[in-house]
Amino acid sequence: MEVKNLKDTAYPVMEHFYTLQGEGLHTGKAAYFVRLGGCDVGCVWCDVKDSWDADKHPKMTVEEITSIAAKNPGRIAVITGGEPAMHNLTALCDGLHACGFSTHIETSGAHPLSGALDWITLSPKKFKAPLDECLEVADELKVVIFHHSDFEWAEEHAAKVGPECLLYLQPEWSKREKITPLIIDYIQKHPEWQLSLQTHKYINIP
Repeated sequence: MEVKNLKDTAYPVMEHFYTLQGEGLHTGKAAYFVRLGGCDVGCVWCDVKDSWDADKHPKMTVEEITSIAAKNPGRIAVITGGEPAMHNLTALCDGLHACGFSTHIETSGAHPLSGALDWITLSPKKFKAPLDECLEVADELKVVIFHHSDFEWAEEHAAKVGPECLLYLQPEWSKREKITPLIIDYIQKHPEWQLSLQTHKYINIP
């Protein structure tokens, strides 16, 4: 695939790094993360609030992003944020595919998706509800549990995803000691769900 017409397309990049995926189905796999600036969802417990203002972050072209990412042997690229779906991701996905990457996105589903995405992790937030069109194409639904009422919220959205979508419950990090036992108990009673932990935080990697 030719990427010469994409090299001038630029995105606000808060940070980019090579690490292991810490959450969901692909936990433990090598992945290159591209964290884009810009978010209008505004989760009170967000751990990357510096990403919210896109103007705070330097823009990188697709060529710059992919040339750095391709220096690493792993071929999963995770586009995250902020809320990455606020941007048109067509050029970025095409550029990553041209370098042999599988494109993954982590999104709240609050904005329409764009680009050729190989894996869609949808993590709905109460602060701005996800679009039905995003729920329908999600590969995994990852619901962060901050309060006991979030279990009901999780079930409401599980009813809207496709039959092949994987279902994950993840404790909010600051309340993990209190919430994790509740999730374990819930999954034992509702085995269609799985537990997702932020393993990267436990082992202290990006």
